[in-house]
Amino acid sequence: MKKLPLYFLLAASVFYFIGCKDKAHETIADTKFCLTDTLIRNIQIDTVKESKVQNIVTLSGKIEANEDKWVKVFPVVGGVVEQMKVELGDYVKKGQTLAVIRSSEIAEYQSQSSYADATVKIAQKNLVAAKEMFNSGLATEKEVVAAETDLEKAKADLKRMQQTTAIYGARGNAIQTITAPVSGYIIEKNVTDKMQFRVDGAQPFFIIANLDEVWVMANVFESDIAKIKIGDEADIKLIAYKDKTFTGKVDRIFSILDPQSRVMKVRIRIPNSANLLKPEMFAQINIRYDDGKESLPSVPAGTVIFDNNKNYVVVYKDKCHMENREVELLQTIGDRTYILKGLAAGERVISKYQLLVFGTLND
Repeated sequence: MKKLPLYFLLAASVFYFIGCKDKAHETIADTKFCLTDTLIRNIQIDTVKESKVQNIVTLSGKIEANEDKWVKVFPVVGGVVEQMKVELGDYVKKGQTLAVIRSSEIAEYQSQSSYADATVKIAQKNLVAAKEMFNSGLATEKEVVAAETDLEKAKADLKRMQQTTAIYGARGNAIQTITAPVSGYIIEKNVTDKMQFRVDGAQPFFIIANLDEVWVMANVFESDIAKIKIGDEADIKLIAYKDKTFTGKVDRIFSILDPQSRVMKVRIRIPNSANLLKPEMFAQINIRYDDGKESLPSVPAGTVIFDNNKNYVVVYKDKCHMENREVELLQTIGDRTYILKGLAAGERVISKYQLLVFGTLND
């Protein structure tokens, strides 16, 4: 009878321990981590894609104006530059005056135009007189027809001279105005104020370029020629915009090497609606090309977390079911990271604020 309280005490202790253990499990279950509504709105979830493995060749080059959108403005007569209205780099609108020229040739054309106008007026008077004389019986119908012919010829000469002076931009006092035929930037200027010049057609006064689309001319060494083909995507970085990446595509490969530098030129077209890219800017070009490897699962480059010499991604199933999963990487090319092991196409991963979720799941 004396041992009974001892047995009773041991049994009570066991039941108490079991009860505490069950409560501990209940506490863990109750504190399972789930994403809050605010965090769900801020994170970014990407689907793992099966992508063809690409590689990158890095090149140097520079920005150039698109020659297909150049307009060269030549003087049509010789003379002296009276006024220079624009400077190199200015933006001009179609019809805007670029320069004012005084020219003896323009004076001659204006004189001929005045003579043609006077000839028309004389021919009109002669026709009126011929018709009056014909009605009075003092002239024949043949003389009336001849007067009409002279008037039509005089009008044709006047129209020709008017068109000529319009083409030359002639104004009063032997003045010619050179105007912009299109809107764009003046990327070349070969004329100065008060300069005398002759018309030989060798050099334009101005080159106006539309810079809404520009070219990047990249230098390709012989060892990289076989890697590049038309249509390859390219990322362009510029010193002026260190945190910005511009994208374009290879649209022409010049199959001739420069004999001095031993490089081949490759042309990349880039949209430039914001006019950030200026001709002669130095560029670093990364061209992505298919290196023949098989397709692999890929995720955005910033998705992968490096921790304790291992790589992880946060796999997302729903807001209360996530997993820190170790992965083996092949390489990161541009904005994509290729996964050798650990992920399959179609799975979803957190690619923004994943460090926060990763740390919470590890606690």
